[in-house]
Amino acid sequence: MLEKVNSSSDVKKLSIEEKKELAEDLRKYILEIVSKNGGHLASNLGVVELTIALHSVFDLEKDKLVWDVGHQTYVHKILTGRKEQMKTLRKLDGLAGFPKTNESVTDCFNTGHSSTSISAALGMARARDIEGKDNCVMAVIGDGALTGGMALEALNDAGYSQTRLTVILNDNEMSISKNIGGVSMLLSKLRTKKSYTKSSDTLKKHILKIPIVGKPFVRLVQKVKRSIKQLVIPKMFFEDIGFRYLGPVDGHNEEELERMLRITKELEGPVLLHVITKKGKGYKIAEENPDKFHATGPFDIETGKSKKEKSKDYSKVFGDKLVDLAQRNDKIVAVTASMKDGTGLTRFAKEFPDRFFDIGIAEQHAVGLAAGMAKEGVIPVVPIYSSFYQRAYDQVIHDIAIQKLPVIMCVDRAGCVGADGETHQGLLDMAFFRLVPNLNIIAPKDFRELEEMLEFAVNLKKPVVIRYPRGGEDKYRFESCKQVKEGKAEILQEGKDLTIIAIGKTVARAMKVAEEIEKNEFEDNQLSVQVINARFLKPLDIETIKESITKTKNVITIEDGTIINGLGTAVKELIVDEKLENINLKTYAYPDKFIEHGSVDELEKRYKLDEETIVKDFLNYYKQDIAKALQK
Repeated sequence: MLEKVNSSSDVKKLSIEEKKELAEDLRKYILEIVSKNGGHLASNLGVVELTIALHSVFDLEKDKLVWDVGHQTYVHKILTGRKEQMKTLRKLDGLAGFPKTNESVTDCFNTGHSSTSISAALGMARARDIEGKDNCVMAVIGDGALTGGMALEALNDAGYSQTRLTVILNDNEMSISKNIGGVSMLLSKLRTKKSYTKSSDTLKKHILKIPIVGKPFVRLVQKVKRSIKQLVIPKMFFEDIGFRYLGPVDGHNEEELERMLRITKELEGPVLLHVITKKGKGYKIAEENPDKFHATGPFDIETGKSKKEKSKDYSKVFGDKLVDLAQRNDKIVAVTASMKDGTGLTRFAKEFPDRFFDIGIAEQHAVGLAAGMAKEGVIPVVPIYSSFYQRAYDQVIHDIAIQKLPVIMCVDRAGCVGADGETHQGLLDMAFFRLVPNLNIIAPKDFRELEEMLEFAVNLKKPVVIRYPRGGEDKYRFESCKQVKEGKAEILQEGKDLTIIAIGKTVARAMKVAEEIEKNEFEDNQLSVQVINARFLKPLDIETIKESITKTKNVITIEDGTIINGLGTAVKELIVDEKLENINLKTYAYPDKFIEHGSVDELEKRYKLDEETIVKDFLNYYKQDIAKALQK
């Protein structure tokens, strides 16, 4: 059946039975693609029927469909002419794993982070009304994303505004028994019938005209009706704020889904359609392990086992060290924004359930909560992915930094993360954190230094940001790890001709670059390279760095972040502020743009951050500089 479908118009021509066949074909195809390329599996398998229904009922070249987060759009991409391109999913210059407006007109809004869809959809609906258009606007959002404050703010605004908009709540965790589901479906049908609404309003007007007893009787009926609704419909919250609530409906019943979606097209004002789906639907291993198969690397379909052996990574090292510290210090607590496993807190949660707080997808609240805890004397550790820390920037400034509260902000997935693309690259954290007064910003060169930095942060009693990358440490092995002291860099290698300053994961690369450069001879002279592990982006070790570059006059900085306001910028500022003259400086960082998806190695090579390119680039530059000097 999949061979017959290349667009939404093809889907519309199919019968319900053919659509059921299509659903099975889609699941097999997605399973095949993700098992080879990696990606988000469970969420995509869960929305197959829902996506088919949306394409059957709406014209998605005219109607607007905003997917919250967007990692569940593989079916949508397949049904909109990108079936063959799916083989390039998440690969360099291939199809993105999230909606991209530059891929298709049916991707009406770029998404990647949670809880944004309702705001964007409401904006589109209001723009439609201003321009006098009549297209439908829908937002598909998961139950987990509703814990995000932005989603609740948008619901509040949409309900109050009474703008024509449909929010589809994709609920893949809640279990509802048949009898309750049947009663609520019945009430949904009654409330959506125009005849019911009209007769109810007419009856109410007549009763209100009855002297003395009219108003009290109407209030009594409304109170009873509301009590019954509260009893059988657990989602009355939505009606309270102005939405027409429909459902819950079986998200894997194609016929029922299409019927309910058609009803939403006929209703005025904001509507919420509650859809119950099963994550990983159709692939038993994913159904039983939805968390594991939320996002996965390549795996064996028969067994579900990863094709790549899982090795020790920074998140695991962080989690184990935090447990060790918490065993010795009962003031340490951990806060996560619905990323317990991803940030390495699984063991901590088991060993210290009373000191572990999973507050849902709500990064702003996580940081504000931690600030309150720190104010009262506990030591909160808050690991959040770099790209998600962006969402809590105001709280970092307002709640933590201004008050100098000792919160330990662990920035996981810092730097280039690869296949998830622009919305998930952690390249901006050094730049935006560096702007904030009162923060210590540090990054470890390897696992051992991460452990040392955690020890340091727990004892510092100041706000600390610790950034570390996704995955494991570099194969380069450092001989030692000196004690971490506030604002002090680490000299790893002495030299007189060139200073290389690096931070975090790029320190290992700096050592290898130094080795390669020292193999080359110039005018019978072998270059001598000094390597400095900055450790601290803030406060920068001005004394150590100044002394080195004053001596060598040649400086390279290497970092896994944006070119603006990171390590390179800090060193430039030092050179200007200290009035250092005749200094040759080369900075290696990602350019001032949003970095696309691809493997980390491919992206580093593309943006000239790999070891080979840095060595070649510097040697060419240095040779030209020597030639100029000889001419003089």
